[in-house]
Amino acid sequence: MQVEYISHRNIDKKKWDACIRNAPNCLIYAYSYFLDIMSPDWDALVLNDYQTVMPLTHKNKYRVRYLSQPPFAQQCGIFGKMASDTSVIETFLDAVRSHFRFAEIHLNYNNGSFDGLKKKCNLILPLNRKLVEIESGFRKDLVQNIRKAQKGNLQYVTSNNFEEVVDLYHKTYGSRIKLPGGSFDHFKSLCIVLNKKNQLLIRKVRNNEGQLLACGLFMKDECRIYKTMTATLKEGRKLEANHLLLYELIKEFSEQDMIFDLSGSEVASIQSFLKKFGPEEQPYYFLKYNNLPSTVKWLKSIYSYVKRQTGDYD
Repeated sequence: MQVEYISHRNIDKKKWDACIRNAPNCLIYAYSYFLDIMSPDWDALVLNDYQTVMPLTHKNKYRVRYLSQPPFAQQCGIFGKMASDTSVIETFLDAVRSHFRFAEIHLNYNNGSFDGLKKKCNLILPLNRKLVEIESGFRKDLVQNIRKAQKGNLQYVTSNNFEEVVDLYHKTYGSRIKLPGGSFDHFKSLCIVLNKKNQLLIRKVRNNEGQLLACGLFMKDECRIYKTMTATLKEGRKLEANHLLLYELIKEFSEQDMIFDLSGSEVASIQSFLKKFGPEEQPYYFLKYNNLPSTVKWLKSIYSYVKRQTGDYD
């Protein structure tokens, strides 16, 4: 079994995207147009003429190329018809280690678990059921909050203004999440592409006076809707607008052959909130290794310390 390393300029994007689209573990994060913006110059590992593939989202530091997870890409890893085969996964990971001495990346849910990999939380809600059936899995307090929001005559509306949502999310949560500089600007560029492809959903909840209470940006592909960015304003929290936002989206796409990818979280309070919707757990795994020379390891530890102290994550 021979896995081929292909540099970015030689990747056949049509074959690549066809592989992702037809893969049993298709995820929007692996499409070439996502990677081109969020991880420019990414390379690839390819097996059997794009039957199974893996994006190599690399960066450079201390003249060392290493793998790093792209911003706003929850999962990457191995995709395709053989992406769950243990021997194929091991072959790909051996190839990764032969080309990169350091890596901190997320594999996807279909790549299985191996010794030393950290389990990460992701939650999904199948939408191919009647709304009443989906609602039967809701927790009691969630139902109560949804009813409270409905009694407030809040309005669930569509929009094309993704910049408003990204800016509000950045303002509200930007200081809590550690992303490289320019990540939100790059994501806005991605939103332009997704919007042209009809793969972007912007939904908002307003009161009768038109005041914004909550908003959400959701990416969409052939089989999933991804909860990517949501933000709730102070007045919206009082009226449970965030509960209504997700409920109305579920209602809008119920009885369709889609999965609502709630994205999960390692934050206990967020995970608890998402679990109120009765989702299924679909974990993925974090791959980290460090085979750098000892001097470079020391330099990296100093650099990481400085970043933590200054809040600079470029």
